Amino acid sequence: TVRNEWLDQYIIESIEEAQEFATQWLWTYNNERPNMGIGGVTPAQKLKMAA
Repeated sequence: TVRNEWLDQYIIESIEEAQEFATQWLWTYNNERPNMGIGGVTPAQKLKMAA
């Protein structure tokens, strides 16, 4: 997932740029992207339901 959605699409020129991309991608993955393995909700939604 990371490789297909992020690493293969960008030329990263510094560690700082890689860290920024990773932070943005991870936030999107956890908060906006539905996960079919947990019922089509985002991981953040699933965590809220468990609380």
